[in-house]
Amino acid sequence: MLSAEQNEMLTRVGPGTPMGELMRRYWHPVATCQEINENPVKAVRILGESLTLYRDRQGRLGLIGERCLHRGVNLCRGIPENEGLRCPYHGWMYDATGQCIDQPCEDPDARFKDKIKLPSYPVEELGGLIWTYMGPEPAPLLPRWDLFVVDNAFRQIGTTVVPCNWLQCQENSVDTVHVEWCHGRVGLYALERKGITDPRQLARFERIGRKHTKIDFKVTQYGIQKLRLREGEDEATAEGWITGHPLVFPNYVRIGQVGYSEFQIRVPMDDTHTWHLGYQVYLPGSAVEVPRQDPVPTYDVPILDLPDFVLGQDLMCWTAQGPVFDRSKENLGRSDRGLVLFRKMLMDQIKIVQDGGDPMNTFRDPEKNKYIDLALENYGDLSDYRKGSVYYMNVGNLSPVLEELDALMTKGAEAARAKQQ
Repeated sequence: MLSAEQNEMLTRVGPGTPMGELMRRYWHPVATCQEINENPVKAVRILGESLTLYRDRQGRLGLIGERCLHRGVNLCRGIPENEGLRCPYHGWMYDATGQCIDQPCEDPDARFKDKIKLPSYPVEELGGLIWTYMGPEPAPLLPRWDLFVVDNAFRQIGTTVVPCNWLQCQENSVDTVHVEWCHGRVGLYALERKGITDPRQLARFERIGRKHTKIDFKVTQYGIQKLRLREGEDEATAEGWITGHPLVFPNYVRIGQVGYSEFQIRVPMDDTHTWHLGYQVYLPGSAVEVPRQDPVPTYDVPILDLPDFVLGQDLMCWTAQGPVFDRSKENLGRSDRGLVLFRKMLMDQIKIVQDGGDPMNTFRDPEKNKYIDLALENYGDLSDYRKGSVYYMNVGNLSPVLEELDALMTKGAEAARAKQQ
């Protein structure tokens, strides 16, 4: 367990806190491109700061302070124009640097506007997401992790505002054995309570609930590689034991199934709220041309009391721990050694930042940032995909584009099977 002081250090993310300063060394998503296409102004809460994201009429993005410095109006009600965002109350306008560039009711010769400037942060787009960096300059490169840049992929993004601290969400990534109960047993219980008798659903949760016979964790250059062996598996051939899947430091995990991979990204909004993104990437193979996605489709994932889909079960348990879980009161067992390893990694990286260094996964060399490939276990050949399988993935049938996605994956699987003959 952690002391109360250590728990504070790892959970508090506001400006000037040890964890907040570590997190400010990374790029974080603040919106999906679909969101900003539907409404060019968005209120943003991240790392304890309230900000305003906007796209001006030239297509340029800006992330600036929350309120107009004139009379305190929230700029999420602002009007995007060619050169910036205009406050709706008296027309003060701010550019992407936060500089006030127009005060239509003031004497232009007084140059009053030159003295007015909001905080601002750099913004970039990648993979259907809008990202910001809130740390000291020079900013590192926005990491081009494989799923954000892989070609001929169908993407979709499920998002949730989770009313709990980010660490509860991320520690789940190294809590390997939770899947037996949080997903296997809870999944079967949810189906029973709801009267669902779908054999594919039942078989999936029975498979997920198999007991672990071995677990292990390896520190890598990108984070922690998680290894598992389950009942009925041979450690000489089991991909989950040979290769496993990664926790990407500090706040991602990479998971997958046949023809599909996913980043789960846990963005700390403040001490008691987390923006969770399920960034899902489907690969139907070279025989299928995936249509251009502009924007990448986005949908909401709700928090339910009795969820019958995997991510919903995680969301239920994280929130059930309370807004900020007090780890000084926990009792850890041997199966929790992944948590201990991750917490130590967080503390080590906090110390590196405090000493003036770059933490893990800081990229500054463009050559090394073209395509960052992560080791991931083989979940099966594309030919193993069966029609309708996308309805049984981690977020159930919540996505609005599953019919289109299933058609692409089915076509790709048929082509893969034909090639094998």
